[in-house]
Amino acid sequence: MILRIASVLKVAPILLLGFLPFVADAAALPFEVSGWIPYWRSATGTADAIAHISTFKEINPFGYTVKNDGTLFDAMKIDEAPWPEFIKAARAKKVRIIPTVMWSNGEAIHNILSKQKTRIALEDSITALVKEKGFDGIDIDFEGKKAETKNYFSTFLKGLYQRMGKKWVMCTIEARTPLDSRFDTIPKDIQYANDFVEINKYCDRVRIMAYDQGSIDLRLNEAVPGPYVPVADPRWVEKVIKLTAQTIAKKKIVIGVPTYGYEFELTPLEEGYRYDLLWAFNPKYALDLAKHLGATPQRNAAKELSFTYVATSTSAAPQTENQALLGALLATSTPAAVKASLRILWWSDANAIQDKVLLAKKLGVRGVAVFKIDGGEDPAMWNILK
Repeated sequence: MILRIASVLKVAPILLLGFLPFVADAAALPFEVSGWIPYWRSATGTADAIAHISTFKEINPFGYTVKNDGTLFDAMKIDEAPWPEFIKAARAKKVRIIPTVMWSNGEAIHNILSKQKTRIALEDSITALVKEKGFDGIDIDFEGKKAETKNYFSTFLKGLYQRMGKKWVMCTIEARTPLDSRFDTIPKDIQYANDFVEINKYCDRVRIMAYDQGSIDLRLNEAVPGPYVPVADPRWVEKVIKLTAQTIAKKKIVIGVPTYGYEFELTPLEEGYRYDLLWAFNPKYALDLAKHLGATPQRNAAKELSFTYVATSTSAAPQTENQALLGALLATSTPAAVKASLRILWWSDANAIQDKVLLAKKLGVRGVAVFKIDGGEDPAMWNILK
């Protein structure tokens, strides 16, 4: 699970294509909540998760990675504190422990999966790991794959699924935005790296990374006046899930839900804005900065929180100066002329998370998966998830 965002312009118009009819199942599925604990915040993440362990059906230690030679690397050091004690406590509550194998080197993924010997070796090593450690299964999160890797990835999933027997095979994949929401003129040669039909066959759960939306949905960009660079607008998420549900069973679909946000340098253009990504953050950073500036975060068009401020060459301007500079920056496409930069912070809080939970229930999918549990999420989230 990589924090990523598209930094593109909010400009071009697009065509409309219809969706197939989408109707929720008459009988509601048992709703599941899962979540990833990142290895870089294992102490705070496990402490947070164990305090709310009754919320979860599954926890995903994040995780293992794959080296360029196709061998596994334990980035989280699963045999060291705090993991053994946490896993013991989670199992006592009958919570599934399914670690994630994350890989984001598209070239290396293709090199390993396209060769039968190395592909089978990876299938064998993952299966052996799950059985040796007594995990309930494995979560495969291979991102940034090439289109030419698609069939090899499907073959890998099939082989892994066969080897794992009664153990769970979970798949975490990128969100697929409908083409009519991405393009003005839809290209004729669109190719994907994920075969949804095959993924539906060989994955017990399919977690859709329905976040890091950025400016990918041009239709929503056009509909929103002013800056618009959401982490996950519920309207976009709904489009993504409805499209996915045409080929992947709803009983397997899990909506990935973000707990974080991004800060951008914002440049007004003749049409729209340019967003230059600065960094990702947890909500407390944004709230502390807003307090320092005397700014008030607003519920925006994506039902998330955001605010803008002006950063000078030395620091963030106080609120009185901020308002004057903000007006000057919004009135010009050359921020250098006022020797300051316009910034926008946009993040997912508990209310935004609640919108995704309600959407998942409305659409009749299996549940939600929270990325990430690290002690930095909006604490009000826990009342929503229980």
